[in-house]
Amino acid sequence: MKQQPIPEYFFETSWEVCNMVGGIYTVLSTRARTLQSRFQDNLVFVGPDVWKEKESPYFEESNDLLADWRDHFNKTTGLRIRVGRWTIHGNPVTILVDFNPLFFRKNEIYSRFWERFNVDSLHAFGDYDESSMFGYASGMVIESYFRFHNLTKKNNVVAHFNEWMTTFGAFYIQDSVPEIATIFTTHATSIGRSIAGNNKPLYDYLNEYNGDQMAFELNMQSKHSTEKQAAHPVDCFTTVSSITGLECTQLLDKKPDIITPNGFENDFVPTGKTFTEKRKAALGKLKKVAETLFGYKLQKNTVFVATAGRYEYKNKGIDVFIESLKHLTNEYTVGNEVVAFIMVPAHISGPRVDLAAKLQNPAAKMDYWNKQTTHELHNYQDDNVISALQWFHFQNLPNEKVKVIFVPSYLNGNDGIFNLNYWDLLIGMDLTIFPSYYEPWGYTPLESIAFSVPTITTDLSGFGQWVKTLKDPNHGAEVVHRSDYNFANVVSSIASILNDFLNKSSEEIKEVRKNALEVSKKALWDEFIQYYYEAYQIALKKRDKRIN
Repeated sequence: MKQQPIPEYFFETSWEVCNMVGGIYTVLSTRARTLQSRFQDNLVFVGPDVWKEKESPYFEESNDLLADWRDHFNKTTGLRIRVGRWTIHGNPVTILVDFNPLFFRKNEIYSRFWERFNVDSLHAFGDYDESSMFGYASGMVIESYFRFHNLTKKNNVVAHFNEWMTTFGAFYIQDSVPEIATIFTTHATSIGRSIAGNNKPLYDYLNEYNGDQMAFELNMQSKHSTEKQAAHPVDCFTTVSSITGLECTQLLDKKPDIITPNGFENDFVPTGKTFTEKRKAALGKLKKVAETLFGYKLQKNTVFVATAGRYEYKNKGIDVFIESLKHLTNEYTVGNEVVAFIMVPAHISGPRVDLAAKLQNPAAKMDYWNKQTTHELHNYQDDNVISALQWFHFQNLPNEKVKVIFVPSYLNGNDGIFNLNYWDLLIGMDLTIFPSYYEPWGYTPLESIAFSVPTITTDLSGFGQWVKTLKDPNHGAEVVHRSDYNFANVVSSIASILNDFLNKSSEEIKEVRKNALEVSKKALWDEFIQYYYEAYQIALKKRDKRIN
């Protein structure tokens, strides 16, 4: 039997290396320890050096690590890199590259990849230029490392590129270093996200869409072009769930070579006494902020509910979340008081000055005209969440059983109000709800159950589909069916599940929390990393066939 090829060196590139922006940061940072234990320092992450005014809190620079090659690169390429370690579990070797000098060569680079790969950069706007130059620079970094260390195809080198923002790196390696096997993962297609975000029916009509035509209609030609063209020539093309695989097949004209679901590393989830203490601290903080914002005391049995993620009002199901809370108050007799938090970063000027002062000094004055937001929005009138809260008359008055608080800030431990990171607040929640419409995987519900917090999600998320494959139905993660045209049913279903939860006994809730934690263990990287190892073998075999 022929021996399977095994990678010896492994490079992984993403805009979110040492740069916490969204869910891909969680994918890479939690998977790093598993990969690092296998590849040691032959695992190298490549990220953008966007830290000018302040240093990345996730990067620790080293003067000694790969020093000879670093100096060679900085002297010979016209770019500058910094070498160090990503301050996450595993502490993998990480290279941050300053790609800004490439802007002077932008047109030359775009012309080269138009001729070589038919990538249409003519309609570029927004973050396309910045992302493309970073991708190209990451290719230069990987090639330089490969050449400087005299590596060959016998070393089985794999370069993995994540999302459309790094596709120019995949093109560069394919064109300049064919000895390296390439992998491209789309975590969500740019055109699919755009279709969903523009309130067009994505799923029921998917088979009728043409990706190129929709890219033209939605002014997404360049992003769609670079993503589509990268999916075809790379040695292995992957995505994170079967639902996004269908999307890729239809909109990118490329069926993924393998599905690589997003695993999770739970080594940062506290246990035992530490878990109890952190949950108590989170509950105390949530209660204190809510009481200070409202101007009155909450009940002892108040239930804390949350949704979180990017501020994509429809795609993340924020609209469903708010309306299901209203449906709960209209259709059910709510016994326990409910405080629901919407934790999605928005355009803010900073923390509420009056709220921050009141939290520090109970004698400080408070502007109680606003009982809804913890931070100051730049534009209250045009904000979707604020508009919905006003439409449904959530005023957060003492006699209302369901109250809603909008937390429009990144919860990084330094937001000025909570001053705890998201995970340190999540642990204090009783229930989370993520009724996503467009969610290729869905880390937020997975994180929730890892912290023993029961969750509700939909079968339009990759995570929701995975949960439905589990044989045990008592798993602490409820999955609601969602389609393009059953909005009202989703709202009523979530309200019903939430009402059932509110009526559970303390013993029943303990059991649900226990089940949630057990299910999260089935999604650890120890379980899912096998799909990535298979992807590496697919890429290396394809490379061998290609260069021979």
